[in-house]
Amino acid sequence: MDTMTENDYLIAWGLYAFAALGCLLVWMRITRWMWRWLREPLRLLVAVLLFSPTIIDPVKEKVAPAIAITALDLLFKVGNNAWRAVSDLFMYGMIAFGIYLVFVAIRFPIERASSARKEKAAAAKAAARADEPDDDQPFGGAGDDRYGRPPVPSNPQRLRVEPRL
Repeated sequence: MDTMTENDYLIAWGLYAFAALGCLLVWMRITRWMWRWLREPLRLLVAVLLFSPTIIDPVKEKVAPAIAITALDLLFKVGNNAWRAVSDLFMYGMIAFGIYLVFVAIRFPIERASSARKEKAAAAKAAARADEPDDDQPFGGAGDDRYGRPPVPSNPQRLRVEPRL
């Protein structure tokens, strides 16, 4: 006698999906300090572990999270679905990492070309700045000392400017 209705099944999957999304967001927060080429595969691995389903009842087409089925079967020896769950995890992991490697293979030359363009633009800007004469001195004059202070006048009365009313 099956006491779990279709509605209960959908509610359980909804709660699991919500909790797994929260765990994935926490994992993304934990790994944000890492080097990108290490961070992205670790995030993908956790996503595969959390969101991979496996069949638990082929007759009724019921599925459950593969990581949960593996843990329950190994820790409590409640069923015989551990090998199927592990093989599903491995299959989904291979598919996800294959797609990720294609994505990286496309992204890598684009990023190299972009960084080369930025370096070329920065070099051109530096060359243009080096060729530009340095006559513009908005806050200092030609007689300033090395700290940008104007020279002390020999006769301070002569340089004094009085306001006119």
